[in-house]
Amino acid sequence: MDIDKARSILGSLGGLSSFAYATETELVGAGVHHRKARRLRDALELARVSIAGRPVRGRRLAGASEVWTHMRARLANAPVEEFWAIALDVRHRVLFDEMLARGSLTGVELHPRDVFRPLIKAGAAAVLFTHNHPSGDPSPSRADIELTARLREVGDLCGIPVLDHVVVGSEGYVSLAERNWR
Repeated sequence: MDIDKARSILGSLGGLSSFAYATETELVGAGVHHRKARRLRDALELARVSIAGRPVRGRRLAGASEVWTHMRARLANAPVEEFWAIALDVRHRVLFDEMLARGSLTGVELHPRDVFRPLIKAGAAAVLFTHNHPSGDPSPSRADIELTARLREVGDLCGIPVLDHVVVGSEGYVSLAERNWR
């Protein structure tokens, strides 16, 4: 692909950050051949995961700043809200991380049973939640606070305490636990 064609594709998609999150269909619509579009999507996802340094199984996460470090490349500029769980063992070491829901520009819909199902199945002892705000502003909304309260109640009932809910934006992060859950 020559430089002019690459510039044209970037221009039609709205720049590099939009390109990084473009769907295969959007890439094809911008002039990328179908097979190349699939390879580009795979390469971009691999780059995001590599940069993010996904939480390593067995590694302890020491607070919201480490959650931010691990999730910002994946979430900070995502075009829609994504809600993730980081399952922890009894020593608060990472068992796995998983996207539980993908929403819209302004919200994500999920039910506590769907959130806790994989955690119970894996035998998680605790959990950290994180999601992004595509606007870039990590300030938690009233809906974020209410959802977190519900998830904490369900977690207490299930014996899987919610240690934190970290809201990620391109402008930084907010830890609901550090804000005393309000």
